[in-house]
Order: sequence, then C-alpha cells, then structure tokens
Amino acid sequence: MKAYEYITAKQIQWALNRGIPLVGSKGDKGRPAYTPELNQNLFEPLSLDTRKSFEQGDGGEISGNPAKMQAVHSSSALGVNVFQYWQNIGQVSAIASACGFCRKGNIVSEKIVFEDKYPVDDNLDKFPKAPNIDVVFHNTDSAQFKRFAVECKFSEAYGLQKHTGLKPAYLELIHLWSDIPSLYEFAKTICPNENFTYFHSAQLIKHILGLKRSFGRSGFRLLYLWYDVLGKEGAIHQDEVNEFSGVAKADGIHFNAMSYQKLILVASREYRQEHTTYIKYLSERYL
Repeated sequence: MKAYEYITAKQIQWALNRGIPLVGSKGDKGRPAYTPELNQNLFEPLSLDTRKSFEQGDGGEISGNPAKMQAVHSSSALGVNVFQYWQNIGQVSAIASACGFCRKGNIVSEKIVFEDKYPVDDNLDKFPKAPNIDVVFHNTDSAQFKRFAVECKFSEAYGLQKHTGLKPAYLELIHLWSDIPSLYEFAKTICPNENFTYFHSAQLIKHILGLKRSFGRSGFRLLYLWYDVLGKEGAIHQDEVNEFSGVAKADGIHFNAMSYQKLILVASREYRQEHTTYIKYLSERYL
C-alpha cells in the first residue's frame, strides 16, 4: 500500500471506530475522509488565538465546507492536536523540550503561533506572499534563540503532487546567501525544479531565509517534523531529509528533523502521568 493511502486509510478507520461519520471534500462528492464538524477532527476546539492565526494564514485551512482541516489526514489538524494543548495550559516549554529545542524545565518559550510569517524580502512584486511556518515558538527577548520553528508534514509529503522548486528571484537575494554558501549551492540545483521526491527542500530554504533575515543565522532553530512510514517511500524520504540536514548544518544552521511518532513517544514517556487524556488521544490516533 502506498504511503499516502496508508495514512489516509488509517485515519479513516480511526474516525469510523469512534462513530464519526465522514463526508467527501465536496460534501456528498469525493472520498469520505472529512469530519462533518471541525471539532470532531481535533483533540480540543480551536482557541481564539489559534483560529485567528489560521484565518490570517494563506493556506485557507479553516475556510470552506468542509474546510481542509476537517480532513482526517490533515497536516494542520495534526499540528493543532499536538501543539495547541500546551498553549492552552500555559506550558509551551514542555512540548518545546519534547521537540528537542531545549532541556526539560527550560522556560524560554512564551507562546506558540500557528502559520507565522517571516518575509524574505520587502519587494511585494517578486515576493507577494511570505512563507507560512506551521508552528513557531516565540521565546523571551533574552533567549539565545528567538524562535523555535516547526515545519509539519503528514500525508502530503507522500502525495502525488510534485513539489515546486525555488524561483530564480530567491537566488538574487545575495545579501541573504553570503553566510550560507552550502545552501546557496544547493539552492541552485533546485531552481526552478525540485530534485527530491518527498522532502520539499525549497519550502525549508524559504523558511531559513525568512528566519535568518529576522533573527540572523544563529537566532533560530528549525525542526522538520514528519510522519514516518515503513517501506521504500519512507526510506527515500529519510535519505532526502538527511541530505538536506547535512547541507544546512554545514552552514551553521540549527536544523533538525524528527518523526511525529518519536515526538509522541517522547511526550508519552515524559508527560503521560500528568497529561493522560492528551497522550492517549495522540497515541491511539497517530501511532
């Protein structure tokens, strides 16, 4: 079974096992893989701040009927299910620690913002939209790293849609590339077409450029968080992640990668006793 189909089928079974009826992407049309109500696809309803973040984002995740986030295989729903809980209880540093951003007990992170934007340039003609980073931890002013950023992938990493490469306009931003020569050389190889099959390297480079412009090369940490699968697709994806990681680290970029499965297992080990309902939901649904 293909990875995309496996993830989708597993999530459909999760919904059916809980008596959640499913609808198609157009209501009565399309494969039934969407919950009739958004809250049925979430561990907790969207908070006002989280809803506002998605409304201001460019992905249209919560617009439409059904909305993209109502898909049981939605990456944004998975991100909300993992991260929003800690924002709601005021313990964002706990999940930051589980992600490997900081040591357990470190309270450097103040809040989580979804769909946070960091423009690479002010020229709106060439760059009309700033990259939207899925999850961003805003840290204290005194922190070494001003932001912990997370790019989240679920089923879409294994979808049939080919990833786009990097537009030539990005390579023209010479001032942003001067201290990251390895990434610059890599970027040339994916302009205008992406070389990787599953890992969207152009997207991660845009995030790095935007974050570096705002906070400098050493002012942020970036995590690639993806859903791992067995088989050839998962192995290729892992190899692509490793290759990109090597290029980023050669330039001193604080880039790491982790599977959702590992994150959930780490959170379970560290926090199950105090956060039983949350851990049970994640492990039953995504492991």
